[in-house]
Amino acid sequence: MWPGVLKLLVLLTFLLHLSRCAQLQKKVVNFREKEKEVLDDILGPGRYDARIRPSGENGTDGPAVVRVNIFVRSISKIDDVTMEYSVQLTFREQWLDERLRFSDFKGRLKYLTLTDASRVWMPDLFFSNEKEGHFHNIIMPNVYIRIFPNGFVLYSIRISLTLSCPMNLKLYPLDRQVCSLRMASYGWTTDDLVFLWKEGDPVQVVKNLHLPRFTLEKFYTDYCNSKTNTGEYSCLKVDLLFKREFSYYLIQIYIPCCMLVIVSWVSFWLDQSAVPARVSLGVTTLLTMATQTSGINASLPPVSYTKAIDIWTGVCLTFVFGALLEFALVNYASRSDMHSDNIEKKYPPSETEQSTSMDLPSDQVEPDNSSNFAMTGYDGPLQHSLQKPLVRQPEDTMSMDRMQHCELHMQPRKKNCCRSWLSKFPTRSKRIDVISRIFFPIVFAFFNLTYWSTYLFREEEQDE
Repeated sequence: MWPGVLKLLVLLTFLLHLSRCAQLQKKVVNFREKEKEVLDDILGPGRYDARIRPSGENGTDGPAVVRVNIFVRSISKIDDVTMEYSVQLTFREQWLDERLRFSDFKGRLKYLTLTDASRVWMPDLFFSNEKEGHFHNIIMPNVYIRIFPNGFVLYSIRISLTLSCPMNLKLYPLDRQVCSLRMASYGWTTDDLVFLWKEGDPVQVVKNLHLPRFTLEKFYTDYCNSKTNTGEYSCLKVDLLFKREFSYYLIQIYIPCCMLVIVSWVSFWLDQSAVPARVSLGVTTLLTMATQTSGINASLPPVSYTKAIDIWTGVCLTFVFGALLEFALVNYASRSDMHSDNIEKKYPPSETEQSTSMDLPSDQVEPDNSSNFAMTGYDGPLQHSLQKPLVRQPEDTMSMDRMQHCELHMQPRKKNCCRSWLSKFPTRSKRIDVISRIFFPIVFAFFNLTYWSTYLFREEEQDE
């Protein structure tokens, strides 16, 4: 009898276990069916109208409040010519619609998910500085709507936008640019709809964000409500501060320009008779510098003001052109020196001219009165008294002053170090080359000191 009772108990236990599993499975199926019932209940025909906006906070007649936050996924390009930038972001909106409240079945139903935005009321937000934009539909449309039991609605979508970004290029390429993302209501005024930034991280940026030639330093959120003839409209904006990477321009523009200017100075060290070498060097560097300048301007928009890069390339082009003009001056001075040498060889100065050039002027020499008496044959006391006058005549005093003045001028002057150094080079053409070897580098170094100090200080002022 006992074995039969044990078998009966085991059978009853097994049947109870099967019934419990069936009940649990039945409850799960019924729970999923409840989602359909809830959707049909809150969004069924005659119960919800997507054309009517939600009521205000606490069920008042005030404006509906929509809180916005965005997640920046990537920034693909920042174009200086067209003054625009492309960004891909996840855009989210959240608002309260009390008509969509439902029972959560003791926490079992956290939210309902929709993919059709036309089933519920949606804010009429648009991007005011948008040029182009598209949604992402691979593999399925990247959009969802979540309805929570308390009536909150979360709308999330992934979009790619090309937005305008007006730029000030006066400090290019040492500049910083601020690109904005503006979002506003198109049809609802602030009496019916208000946009607010979500509290706590309204803007999020992906950590490994890489930009071509730029670095995202920081971003700011603000409000930009606009008033028109039809009313005041709510608006949100986020300002992205981009800093241009200077290392690229240092390698591609500044260092090559410096090298071209220095190469143009090589002609100062070549012999003045090497005309083909100096001309080809000057013309080549000038054409290369002009090509570099035109290439830089081709990558920038034609603006009406002067940029920092324009000053740099303009001054470098001036130095290269000045080196070419310096050779023209050297060539002219060389031909002039050759002409002077030929004249001296053809007409050498005589010894008489050289001796008279060292004598004093004739008006400074005292007249010899004794010769006149010697010619007349008179030799007496009068002659002796005339040779040694007791009283000095005024004319004799003037002649003595002139002789003293001449002696002062004939005294050796203090030599100037620059003149003594230049006297080592006999020709004017050589002196011009020697002076250019010192003058051009000093002026270029002074320009660099002024240029970098000016624009770096301006950059710091812009940051402040």
